Amino acid sequence: MTWSPYYIGDGVPRDVELAPPPPWRTFPRRGMATQFKPPEGLVESVNAALHLRRPLLVTGPAGSGKSTVIEQVAEELKLGTVLRWHITSRSTLTDALYRYDALGRIHAQRLGQAGGVDDIAPFMQLGPLGTALLPSKQPRALLIDEVDKSDLDLPSDLLDVLERGEYEIPELARYQEDIVAVRQWGGDEHHDIQRGRVRCTQFPFIVMTSNGERDFPAAFLRRCMRYTMSPPTVPLLRQMIMAHLQIDIDDAGPVRSLVEEFATRLEGGDSLAIDQLLNAVHVMSGTTAPDGAARQHLVELLMRELSRA
Repeated sequence: MTWSPYYIGDGVPRDVELAPPPPWRTFPRRGMATQFKPPEGLVESVNAALHLRRPLLVTGPAGSGKSTVIEQVAEELKLGTVLRWHITSRSTLTDALYRYDALGRIHAQRLGQAGGVDDIAPFMQLGPLGTALLPSKQPRALLIDEVDKSDLDLPSDLLDVLERGEYEIPELARYQEDIVAVRQWGGDEHHDIQRGRVRCTQFPFIVMTSNGERDFPAAFLRRCMRYTMSPPTVPLLRQMIMAHLQIDIDDAGPVRSLVEEFATRLEGGDSLAIDQLLNAVHVMSGTTAPDGAARQHLVELLMRELSRA
């Protein structure tokens, strides 16, 4: 990259040509599976989860690559597109299994859009977890991201589904037709569901991520394989930079100092994300990167501790 101050602040209109973005900010988003470097012990944890058909709970700070794990596994093992369930405090198990637009169905009936036929299928869609549990020849890949952001009851609500690998859709169990074709999550493909019951034939490969902001019930943890991301070392950070930016930091003094400063701050307990380091390296590795006081100000801006506003 070549650093260029596009915005000057003088209010004068000008034509500018933005430099190409970093690889992780190119859209449509590209997977980072080939760039991810698994830390020590992660490969064994993934294989244990695959052998035992158990979810893998990965704990670590923001930006440590937790959600990238499943992308690499899914690509290596040809598990297909990763299904994603991003958790918030409002997330419920039912939403993850299926979505039913009851009001839309009632509205369509009142307007006569159903042609006199009460068809529930257009108003039903499987959620990411519900799709992952569909019968399949090989496991599907499901990311449950930031599970520690959930309501306190959600981990316990998950127990039965994760243990039994099946669930029921009550609206379809009561429906007049025995078989209903329901649209899957993330596409237009449909699956025939009989009497509202879904049973998996291959338990999905599930990765749940946590920032370590809360504790989980023992019953939940017992059903998971667990891995905690360790702080990245300088050699591992060098590998990440090389994979993402193809920069040999041995030949770039400013980049080397950024890596060493980042690792030192992590060891000192600062809350930082690896993508902050990648952002700083991307900006500072150009031939016209700022120096002196301007460089220091920009580094402080890019690698500001996450625990401060």
